[in-house]
Amino acid sequence: MDGFDTDTNIVIIAATNRPDILDPALMRPGRFDRKVVVDRPDRRGREAILKVHARGKPLGPDVDLSVIAAQTAGMVGADLENLVNESAILAARRNKRSIGMSEMVESIERVMAGPARRSRVLDDNDRRIIAYHEAGHAIVMEHLVNAESVGKITIISRGQALGYVMPLPEEDKNLRSRAEYEDSMAGLLAGRVAEELIFLEPSTSAANDLERVTKVAKAMVTRFGMSDVIGPLQLQQADANPFMGMELGEQRSYSEDVARKIDREVRRIVEQAYARARGILVQRKEQLILVAETLLERETLDRQEFLLLFDTAPTEAAATGD
Repeated sequence: MDGFDTDTNIVIIAATNRPDILDPALMRPGRFDRKVVVDRPDRRGREAILKVHARGKPLGPDVDLSVIAAQTAGMVGADLENLVNESAILAARRNKRSIGMSEMVESIERVMAGPARRSRVLDDNDRRIIAYHEAGHAIVMEHLVNAESVGKITIISRGQALGYVMPLPEEDKNLRSRAEYEDSMAGLLAGRVAEELIFLEPSTSAANDLERVTKVAKAMVTRFGMSDVIGPLQLQQADANPFMGMELGEQRSYSEDVARKIDREVRRIVEQAYARARGILVQRKEQLILVAETLLERETLDRQEFLLLFDTAPTEAAATGD
């Protein structure tokens, strides 16, 4: 961008998804005068994008785009466009002349988790494990104040997931507290806990949950200063090479003694979340069994159906009069 005079009428516009890998010389003052950050749209932005892509499509009277916008936190314009197109395809397959709210809601699941794989046949033992696993997630999530509420539970396979719990939509959040992370980890570990309570041993279905919990716990200790032992320090610093994995590219600015403290803190946080999940499911074991067995029968439960089961069966403490 050198060699231009001040009266040269040339405007240079550049775009990137990875500003962190740009050469600092390219970004120094005098090169680009303005930096415009195009972030993921908020709730109002998603609703406006949905209205754009819904133009010319026959929407039914029951379709509320504000509700769809609330349920699609984190989606970008391309996701929302795909969502509207998927809903139109679903309506056409069902020989409907207009797109209904049911098609819009189902298309959210298709975009987030992939199409339903009803052709995947699981044996009875695997179905029971998945049902209790997902029921465990749902009960602990609904029990904890700072965890996401349950919107839907299903044991129908979508994409790589054999079953899943869809959280209830909430307002877009940019900040999270330590209590929210702790409740989130307890909810993630609840599937494995449920398997151990019912089947006396865990399965491989919790692999992704364990990966996510470990990453969150380590971030709490090394990035967010949420450990009383380590204190308000940020110890995880990325290397200048962003193409290397975080474990390979991480620069250690602390001693081996601090590294051992970090490992102990991560383990303590995870074990504490695990103990909380276990305590809740032991107390609500009757609800766990009721929700899981109903899932085996119906395959999918919406929020109203789940809450009816969640509030029906008494906890162990209530049943024994404690």
